[in-house]
Amino acid sequence: MTELEPVQADGGLASSAAPLRAEKPSLAGATREGVGAALADIGTPQREIRMRSAQLWHWIYHRGASSFDEMLNVGKGLRGALKERFSLARPEVVSEQLSRDGTRKWLIRLAPVDGRDRGAEVECVYIPEADRGTLCVSSQVGCTLTCSFCHTGTQKFVRNLTTAEIVGQLLVARERLGDFPGRAPPADGVVPGEGSRFISNVVFMGMGEPLYNLGHVADAIGAMSDGEGLSLSRRRITVSTAGVVPRLPELGERTGAMLAISLHAVRDELRDRLVPLNRKYPIADLLAACRAYPGASNARRITFEYVMLKGVNDSPAEARELVRLLKGLPAKINLIPFNPWPGSPYECSDDATIGRFSQIVFDAGYASPVRTPRGRDILAACGQLKSETEKLRARALLAAD
Repeated sequence: MTELEPVQADGGLASSAAPLRAEKPSLAGATREGVGAALADIGTPQREIRMRSAQLWHWIYHRGASSFDEMLNVGKGLRGALKERFSLARPEVVSEQLSRDGTRKWLIRLAPVDGRDRGAEVECVYIPEADRGTLCVSSQVGCTLTCSFCHTGTQKFVRNLTTAEIVGQLLVARERLGDFPGRAPPADGVVPGEGSRFISNVVFMGMGEPLYNLGHVADAIGAMSDGEGLSLSRRRITVSTAGVVPRLPELGERTGAMLAISLHAVRDELRDRLVPLNRKYPIADLLAACRAYPGASNARRITFEYVMLKGVNDSPAEARELVRLLKGLPAKINLIPFNPWPGSPYECSDDATIGRFSQIVFDAGYASPVRTPRGRDILAACGQLKSETEKLRARALLAAD
């Protein structure tokens, strides 16, 4: 990737000339508790912390402030004390890619954690549609799983993202899109075209398995859905998991988020190969946990994601078995045409096969939309995210140790 190239509508790259990251801890991405702790740390009287926290929260998350100097209803002395100890730095946008279909992918560089993983990078994706704008965020650097059809799964796991790093992806995207009230996007940012909306939905479908980082994911959802800040509806936040069965109850109880299950097969023998986590939590156990998922109902259906692999899992018999397995569950089936990546061992099912599969599911009474691939030309579609530079950097750091 080259630096400072303009964004191209045909999938070219662009990089921001972001300054070097500040060494001061950033409050951009902090929880309410974190903001309160920061105020206590600089000697704010206990009786004022709640009020001051609300002021900072509003400026950081509702107004999108990037400097304490913007907080005009905060006293000059307090602003100065905050500036001495903290910053409002967000993760650095290293590069931006724009697909022919309007999808945007950002490569985001994170600050070092405890002096390690210098320059760790993740990807997040913005998908504009006529009725919504969806941001796909990452929860880990790399991935703990090795799903055989997923490009991200070929990248070595480095570490979990912190709450601030997860929320930071939303802050970065809103800044790049001019999605804070009264704020224009930066000179090299682009606002979605007429008829599009800004970010209304967030999906945890980027790099990583969210339930193996549930604490930070849950706290991030809390910050994203706070009505006095970023104000996303929890019904517009979806967490996708390969099926970490023991953590599903906690996800539902702590977050109230919508649930998506990466299913992809109806037989354990096949799912063991496609989603190796199935060897630990087989289909029967996974579906039992889904039936007990807190809040699941016809109004809050569980989405079952099913990638269509040519000659592997796309037969009419498998469609009928899928219907049988999901009987009685408040569910919809999201059929995903396989998105190829360099060296992938699979091909996408043809349109006629996908259509037959979808019709069988639909005739059984389940919604079975076929997801339109978005951002394939920039490797931003489902299962394509991978930061090769991070993988190489992680190897270099391990060698240095």
